[in-house]
Amino acid sequence: MDKDKIDKKDHILDVAERIFAEMGFDGASTRMISGEAGVNMAMLNYYFGSKEGLFLAVIERKITSFQNILQNIGNAENISAWGKIESYIEIYGERVVNNNCFQKLLYQEMSMNRRTELSDKIRNILMNSVSELFKILQDGIDSGEFKKDTDVQMVVATMYGTKNFVVNTPLMSSTMLGYDIQDDKVLEEQFKPRIKTYLKNLFKAYLVNENDNSK
Repeated sequence: MDKDKIDKKDHILDVAERIFAEMGFDGASTRMISGEAGVNMAMLNYYFGSKEGLFLAVIERKITSFQNILQNIGNAENISAWGKIESYIEIYGERVVNNNCFQKLLYQEMSMNRRTELSDKIRNILMNSVSELFKILQDGIDSGEFKKDTDVQMVVATMYGTKNFVVNTPLMSSTMLGYDIQDDKVLEEQFKPRIKTYLKNLFKAYLVNENDNSK
């Protein structure tokens, strides 16, 4: 695929991500997206096939790049298990803020109480990344660096759940935290470093074995 086609495809995905986040999957339409992107329906269908195909492409573009980074972290032999978790939190903290539109999109679809072929596909894409975190945690337990009674699944739920509460309930979280969580500058300068520091302190206290003198 030549550069012009790649740029056009990325432009469509950028527009689709924003519209899906604003309207949800059900509220958005391919005609609306093609109009905003300045392309005809034939081009959109050629690249993505359907609204579902376009929606999955939006998710896969973000998740795949994140997953590749996580795999590199997980496979690094010169980094401790805790060092890998710190790196994960750093990267995750950046993406919570920088991809807030995408985070909103994911939360909308995954929080709906419905089981469809689309939701199953989204879950499977997301679980690929979650599995990388599971692996890092389990390796730390197996090596003795992390405590044997670590609840791996609840660690993951806590990490993602903290972000979901703050970012996706802005009226509640803004009042609780004392600043406007919907302000981009506030997110960048106050919330991003705060959530990174909090998660590192929380998980280090919970995960790291006190008998591991290297930590």
